[in-house]
Amino acid sequence: MSAIKILITGGAGFIGSHVVRLFVKKYPNYHIYNLDSLTYAGNLMNLQDIENEPNYTFIKGDICDVDFLEKLFALHDFKGVIHLAAESHVDRSILNPIQFVMTNVIGTVNLLNVAKNAWKDNLEEHIFYHVSTDEVYGSLHNPDEFFTEKTPYDPKSPYSASKASSDHFVRAYHNTYKIPILISNCSNNYGPNQFPEKLIPLCINNIKHYKPLPIYGKGENIRDWLYVIDHAQAIDLVFHQGKIGETYNIGGFNEWKNIDVVRLLCKIMDRKLGRAEGESEKLITFVTDRAGHDLRYAIDASKIMNELGWKPTLQFEEGLEKTVDWYLANEKWLHQVTSGEYQKYYTEQYAHR
Repeated sequence: MSAIKILITGGAGFIGSHVVRLFVKKYPNYHIYNLDSLTYAGNLMNLQDIENEPNYTFIKGDICDVDFLEKLFALHDFKGVIHLAAESHVDRSILNPIQFVMTNVIGTVNLLNVAKNAWKDNLEEHIFYHVSTDEVYGSLHNPDEFFTEKTPYDPKSPYSASKASSDHFVRAYHNTYKIPILISNCSNNYGPNQFPEKLIPLCINNIKHYKPLPIYGKGENIRDWLYVIDHAQAIDLVFHQGKIGETYNIGGFNEWKNIDVVRLLCKIMDRKLGRAEGESEKLITFVTDRAGHDLRYAIDASKIMNELGWKPTLQFEEGLEKTVDWYLANEKWLHQVTSGEYQKYYTEQYAHR
């Protein structure tokens, strides 16, 4: 019996690499095709441990290239697509919104179009799973409010606007063309392999090297933190057990102010590095707040818990300890990412294959 072919886009990225690893190891009857264009956020070193597995193939390509996608879908009968490829950094979206429109909106529509045409004779045998963000819902101001699957969209940044648009297109293709779709919207992810432009790995790296810890505004912005491996397991559940056409919110039930996250990181790092308690807190530097900075995100994940039986396995303090331990144990990885050396890995290991 031939393997079931699954396409995972953005699989060399932070969340994507954890999803790829989980599927490759858990489902030997699947062949996982990892499609990634290897922008700065794509790092094949994240997948060194499974790159030679017989049920795994990496493909370098861009979802904005329609001709490439058409040839890829013609070559492989993908039974499912798990779409994670996206530009995801809010600050970068403020500087260059067009890039986010191209990748997150046009790229998603390209995938939908190609899948629609390739699957037209047996649509019901396929799944298009789109992974999105809680930022599409905007900002919460009432401490008793939470984002649910019925919360109206109110994106505030070019990044969240691009993701909101892609969500709408996915639903539109389900309603118009009957493509079997699933959508999930997750809270802030953290954990191993995260590119060190994001808050937690940035602060871990800066604390280690006695560099300033830049905090927007007064650090009062609140985020719900989700351990990336918990998220990958939720994606697995949604893909296999989710109801077609439905949306599932995935959150960690861990709301923290940014300043409190950084102070906890400082405390953990001081202990693990043998520094005096409070030493790293001296590195905290408050900077001008981000334009349009949402105050609070918080997800009500009761739907996925009640319908699919998922729940996060780690509370934030435990997850943060594990994350710090990983970065301290993987100094070479961190150096290769911060120095840019990781970008040579594809040429050195894959280009000749």
